[in-house]
Amino acid sequence: MRTIEWDPKGTVKMIDQRKLPLEFVVVEFDDYRDVARAIHDMYIRGAPAIGAAAAYAMALAAQQSSATTPGGLIGDLRTAADILRGTRPTAVNLFWALNRMLRTAQASETKDVEGLVQELVAEAEQIAGEDIEINRRMGAYGAALVEDEFNILTHCNAGALATVDYGTALAVVRAAHEQSKRIHVWVDETRPRLQGARLTAWELMNEGIPMTLIADNVAGHLMRTGKVDIVFVGSDRTAANGDVANKIGTYKLAVVAKENGIPFYAVVPTSTIDLSVPTGDDIPIEERSADEVTHPGGCQVAPDGVQVLNVAFDVTPHRYVTGIVTENGIAYPPFRRSLRQMVEA
Repeated sequence: MRTIEWDPKGTVKMIDQRKLPLEFVVVEFDDYRDVARAIHDMYIRGAPAIGAAAAYAMALAAQQSSATTPGGLIGDLRTAADILRGTRPTAVNLFWALNRMLRTAQASETKDVEGLVQELVAEAEQIAGEDIEINRRMGAYGAALVEDEFNILTHCNAGALATVDYGTALAVVRAAHEQSKRIHVWVDETRPRLQGARLTAWELMNEGIPMTLIADNVAGHLMRTGKVDIVFVGSDRTAANGDVANKIGTYKLAVVAKENGIPFYAVVPTSTIDLSVPTGDDIPIEERSADEVTHPGGCQVAPDGVQVLNVAFDVTPHRYVTGIVTENGIAYPPFRRSLRQMVEA
C-alpha cells in the first residue's frame, strides 16, 4: 500500500489519513503549498512519509517555477523549502529530505531548467523507493527479536501509513507475521488524535494480524500482569545519545516497560537519527491546536474556554531504550558509538 506517490502527469497523490478508518480517500495536489498544508494538517504523518512528501513537494515547486535559468529555479526551491520547514518541527526527515533535494539541485550539471526539473522528480522518486527498501530491511532485523507467541505492544502508528510503504515498528510486526510466527499486537489508541485506534488497528485488521485495541492507560496493567513480551515504537527524531522523540505517551511506556523487565525498542531509519542533536533535550517539540484535545473527531468533550496543553511528542531518555533497530542493524548502548556506526554504514 503506497501512502504517497508521484503521478506521471505531474501531481502528488496521498491517502488522506484524517478520513480513516471510515473512509479511504486519495487526494491529489499539483501545488507544493497544498502539500505543505497537507503535512501540517496531518493528511499525511509519520516521519518517513513526511520526508517523502517534502521531497515530492520540492519536485512540484520545481515544476511550478517560472524561472528561466537553473540559478533562478534554485532560488524558488529555497523559498519552497522555507515554507515546508515550518510545517512540522519535530520530524527530522522533513529537513533531511529538503536538504537532499536542495543539494541535488545545487550539484546538478544540467544547463536547462527542464532537465533540472526532471532530475528533481527522479530524486524524489528515489527517496520514496529507498524508504520502502529500508523499511523491509528494518523489519527483517527487528523480526529476529520476536519469538513465537509473543505479545507485542506498540504506540501511535508506525506502519505503512507512516512511511511510503511497509512501516517502521509495524515492519517488524509484518515481517514476523510473514515468517508465520504466532504473534498478537496490543494497539494503544494514542490520544488525542487516536492514530493507534484509527490507523494501526485498520492496517493490522486488513492484513489479518491478530491485535487488540486498548485505551492508552491499560498498557501499564498489561505489562505488570505479564501480558506484554516486547515493545516496538517508531521515532520522529533520535538524538546522538539514543534519546528518542516519539508520539506523546511513549516515555511513560518505556519507563513502565523497564520497571517490568520488558525490552523496549525504537525502530527508525538512519535518516531519522540526528547526530547534530546531542540529546533529546535539544529536539524541538511540536505543540498543536487545543481543538485536538477538546474536540476529538469533532465531538466536544471539554468545557468551553478550558486551558489546554497539547504537546505532540515526548522524549524517551536512552537509559530506557533497550536497542534501536535500523536498516543497517540494531544499535545497542553505548548509543553515541553504535548510532554513528549505523549512520556511517
